[in-house]
Amino acid sequence: MINTRTTAGGPVVTYGLIGLCCLAFLVSPLSGFNPAFGRGDALLAAQSAYFERWGVIPGELTTGSPRALLTPLTALFVHGSWLHLLGNMLFLYVFGAMTEERMGRLRFALFYLAVGYLALSAYAVANATSEQTLVGASGAISGVLGAFLYLFPRARVTSVFPFLLFLPLRFPAWIVLIFWFVLQWLAARGAGAGPGVAYLAHLVGFGAGFLYAGARYWRSARVRIQTGATEGERQP
Repeated sequence: MINTRTTAGGPVVTYGLIGLCCLAFLVSPLSGFNPAFGRGDALLAAQSAYFERWGVIPGELTTGSPRALLTPLTALFVHGSWLHLLGNMLFLYVFGAMTEERMGRLRFALFYLAVGYLALSAYAVANATSEQTLVGASGAISGVLGAFLYLFPRARVTSVFPFLLFLPLRFPAWIVLIFWFVLQWLAARGAGAGPGVAYLAHLVGFGAGFLYAGARYWRSARVRIQTGATEGERQP
C-alpha cells in the first residue's frame, strides 16, 4: 500500500471503475450469486456465452464488425474469477488514486479506457488466429502502473515477495514496478499459445502508460518554460 493525497471528493474515477467491475462480476454467471443462470450444464453454457458476448476473440477482431471492435472496451469490465477480479482491483486501488490526482479525473478516465483498449487490441492482433476469449482490466491497470512509475518513482510501496518469506516490506515504487515488469516479460517469453494470462497485453499497457505520462510531463514542462519566459519579457 502507499500513502495517497487526493483532491476533494477522493479518487472518484478509480473508485467508480472498481465499483463497475465488481458490479459486472456479481451480476454475471461467473460469481455464482445470480440464480437466473441456473446450475450445472446450464451455468457452464451461460458462462461461455457471457465470455463470447463481452470478451475479445482475436480471430474476430480483424473482421471489422461493430461488435468485435467494441469488445476491447467491454472486456475491461469482465473478469473470469474472483481471484482475477480481486487481484486487478487491488492493483487499481493501490496505484490508481495518485495517478488520477496527477492527471485529473476526466483525463485519467480517458487514459484508462484508451490504454486498456490498446493493450487488448495489441494482444488480439499478435494472436490473430486464436479463438481464446480475452477478458479483464489487466491491460488498463498495467497502463496505470506504467504511468505511476514515471510520475511517482520514489513513492514508498508496501509489497510482499515470496523469496522474502512473504514479509510486508516497503520499497520505492520503481523497484516494485520494474520487478513486476520483468516478471511479465519473462512470463510472456515462456507463454504458450493455449489459454492463460495475456502477458503481452500487460507489457503493452505498461509501456503505453509510461510513455504517455512521460509525454505529458515534457509537454507540461515546455509550456511552463515558455510561459515563464513570456512573463519575464513583459516585466519592465
